[in-house]
Amino acid sequence: MKPRLIDLYSDTQTRPTAGMRAAMAAAEVGDEQSGDDPTTLRLCAEVAALLGQEAGVFMPSGTMCNLVAILVHTSPGDEVICDHQSHIYGTEAAGAAALAGVSIRALPSPHGIFTARQVADGIRPRARTAPRSALLCIEQTTNFSGGAVWPLAQLREVRDTAHGHGLRCHLDGARLLNASAATGIAAADYAAGWDSAWIDLSKGLGCPVGAVLCGSAAFVRDAWQWKYRLGGAMRQSGVLAAAGLYALEHHVARLAADHANALAIWRILSACGLFRFDPPRPDSNILRFTFDAPAVRAEAFAERCLAEGVRVRAIGGNFIRATTHLDVAPQEAEQAAHAMVAVARAVAAGA
Repeated sequence: MKPRLIDLYSDTQTRPTAGMRAAMAAAEVGDEQSGDDPTTLRLCAEVAALLGQEAGVFMPSGTMCNLVAILVHTSPGDEVICDHQSHIYGTEAAGAAALAGVSIRALPSPHGIFTARQVADGIRPRARTAPRSALLCIEQTTNFSGGAVWPLAQLREVRDTAHGHGLRCHLDGARLLNASAATGIAAADYAAGWDSAWIDLSKGLGCPVGAVLCGSAAFVRDAWQWKYRLGGAMRQSGVLAAAGLYALEHHVARLAADHANALAIWRILSACGLFRFDPPRPDSNILRFTFDAPAVRAEAFAERCLAEGVRVRAIGGNFIRATTHLDVAPQEAEQAAHAMVAVARAVAAGA
């Protein structure tokens, strides 16, 4: 019998648990478009309270959360400031440009965390020939930059700098609850003062689909209209929202276990001297690493790992990203780490 694949490609690979499936099957539902789905309304209210925001809207995906926030906060021809490896910039099919008509000013930064000085320098003086700097977007935690957690003081400093120049501020909180699990800082403290913020339900929380975008009641009213225009409005969405409610009750506290598994992998990999990590040590459930031996290529490494029953992701720049989640047990994390060490040794030796 073929051994079970240990899938570290992304925390999007999670499957709904039995308890979550039961909650979905038992969900009370109505017509979401008419505001009549009680389970969806409850989910939006709970996430808004979690983030300290006034209201929320259930979205099919985090990508739609980001796009809708940009559409609400900007006008065509404006410019958005974000990190050069952010999801908005590199992994959302240029939706901001194609649908919102905005340009991106991407700030280079280590681990996806930039400074208030960089923000200030990136804001364009008003000129008839230049785009208008309109929106600052950040990720908490970072994604392709290695799962780093923004320090709260620095997060607030970049927010205040942007606000001081008249920009709106959007918090991509796809893994915001991972940041809270890593630091003990409440999600509402991270999201305080941001004009919009959201959390993903389909990553570490283990839901099959969905995210909740939050902000003021006026923002959510406008966001709802864009959701409808983009085809994101649903009918009996309570079946999906029930998964989110179950996750908020049962899966938030266990995010710390994913971080422990990532750290266990890091300890095994770092001990062998074959890998270089960036960030040097994982803050959350994401590891990003490259290789000491220049001959080892990330794509070949990922292919060999998959042949050994471990799936990781080559993400460019000769980096590998490995992400732990609720479908990876502690013993599987260690097994995956030892397999990666063996593969790296074999590839480096030309085997």
